[in-house]
Amino acid sequence: MSATDKVFAGSVPKLYDEYLVPLIFSVYADDLARRVAALSPSDLLEIAAGTGAVTRAVAALLPSDVRYVATDLNEPMLAVARQRQGDDPRMTWRQADALTLPFNDAAFDVVFCQFGAMFFPDRSKGYAETRRVLKPGGTYLFNVWDRIADNVFADEATATLGKMFPDDPPLFMARTPHGYHDKAVIKADLERAGFRDISIEILTATSRAPSAEYVAIAYCQGTPLRGEIEARDASRLEAATDAVAEAIRKRHGSGPVEAKIQALVITARP
Repeated sequence: MSATDKVFAGSVPKLYDEYLVPLIFSVYADDLARRVAALSPSDLLEIAAGTGAVTRAVAALLPSDVRYVATDLNEPMLAVARQRQGDDPRMTWRQADALTLPFNDAAFDVVFCQFGAMFFPDRSKGYAETRRVLKPGGTYLFNVWDRIADNVFADEATATLGKMFPDDPPLFMARTPHGYHDKAVIKADLERAGFRDISIEILTATSRAPSAEYVAIAYCQGTPLRGEIEARDASRLEAATDAVAEAIRKRHGSGPVEAKIQALVITARP
């Protein structure tokens, strides 16, 4: 993983929330929220909350007496989440590293994380921290993206940018968001952290957008892919966005567009 893969700063958090969340995250946020709510947690921890796509979905399904702590490594992302959620007495917001959680042992009965584990520099260490803060009998729920070939828009954006920068293709999407999908590796990482009851489910959905341009802005300007493009040639960000939009338009049409997305949903207990 590149040092820039975890950098969500500048205009990225706002564009991420405005474009990328509706495009690919909302459907999985609703799924994870239902799974969390079904466990009837009393003390709940969210890791890598981002701009709060899952936070909002989960909070809408929980009763008033729940203690809900939402964390993220990036304070700019958490600031967007906090603003979007508004005043909620159940919520506590903490900037926190998933590998060194600032909480006592056995503090939460449910811990969950939407599309964050791919960014952990040491996944087993991150899982071990989750296990440490889980109460006996607690549950860890998280999801990760499946391989990039099963996530069409991300794959097309990556291929297009590879043609634009053939000597040094921007590979953020393939390397990190879609780089942790081997079920055997995920299971082994969890077992190394002390989890024993593990299930992994494939969940396929459809990504929809009002236009090809919308998709291109989401990926090229609302993710750390933006930093990769600008590192190669800052003056070509708009051209790169236009190229991705044109590639998607050619394949999916000039009006509203849709394509397959696919993720893995993992449930783990010690």
